[in-house]
Amino acid sequence: MKFLRKIRLASPLAVGVALLSAPPAQLAAQSDPAAGFQGYLQLVSAKARGEGVSQQAIDSILSGLSYNPRVVSLDRAQPGSSPGAPPPFSSYYVKHIGAERINLGRAAMASNAELTSRIEAQYGVPRKMIVAIWGKETFYGRIKGDFDLARSLATLAYEGRRRALFEGELIALMKMADRGVPRARMLGSWAGAFGNPQFLPSVYLRVARDGDGDGDADIWNSRADTFASIANYFRDAGWRPGEPWGVRASTPAGLNRSLIANRLESPSCPAVHNRHSVWKTVAEWRALGVVPQGAIADQTMATLFEPDGPGNGIYLLTGNYRVILQYNCSNYYALSVALLADEIAR
Repeated sequence: MKFLRKIRLASPLAVGVALLSAPPAQLAAQSDPAAGFQGYLQLVSAKARGEGVSQQAIDSILSGLSYNPRVVSLDRAQPGSSPGAPPPFSSYYVKHIGAERINLGRAAMASNAELTSRIEAQYGVPRKMIVAIWGKETFYGRIKGDFDLARSLATLAYEGRRRALFEGELIALMKMADRGVPRARMLGSWAGAFGNPQFLPSVYLRVARDGDGDGDADIWNSRADTFASIANYFRDAGWRPGEPWGVRASTPAGLNRSLIANRLESPSCPAVHNRHSVWKTVAEWRALGVVPQGAIADQTMATLFEPDGPGNGIYLLTGNYRVILQYNCSNYYALSVALLADEIAR
């Protein structure tokens, strides 16, 4: 608090004098967003060495990097949370899923039936969910991104708005190099995600798996590695085998939603979880007149979610839905993946 008081006491005149007396290099840095980029890379190098990254890996990732203003523009253009009601889920689903993605998913599951069945048995994650994540993230491998990951992550870290996140991911990318991931393979989205599952480097280090036994967790090119890595992500996040993600449901006309409103704030993604009701067993929901439209055990804990408002699309969601949210904390993302998975399996 003492530090904050000192900042508040600084007058506009004092700030102006400080700027006028600043050295030319400092003024140049203020006008050129890339002026301190190389110096920042040296700082990251030191931090990486402190975390045990080899100098060879540091050099392979950081050498020759330049600031990428396009990445910063793309990041700043991302829509933030806006006040008011969200757009209808139904229109989002049509736009982001659609018939082509469903049909390609069915074909992908059929053509990889033996592989996905083996991985489902090994990890306990439904193969329809594995294929749905692949389809949602990269349109079944069609759109994986061609940005240089090191340049993107270094730029986003240096830009500073989310430095802790992107600097950590940049160092994780160096650790991937130490694991033997080729530098030429390190291409992906402008935001640093890559491969068929669109993992960030820290996620790759934690959950990527070699699904075909060749000693290389190649989630860019190998379907076996891709499927095993997605399944391992879900298992690591707490997926419960045999439990659905949720089911469609119907509600009685007189259901008092104020009595089932969620009054707890989630420590992560509170805006997402605040749209869900309290948790009840399916049997308790039935007693309130909420009727599941699919198979789900009475003892299963579930929360009620109506994405387009009362009576407009009704779902009972289980803990496995929360696992999908860990992949991307958006109700529309998670629900669209879940529904895509069900369509793929029809």
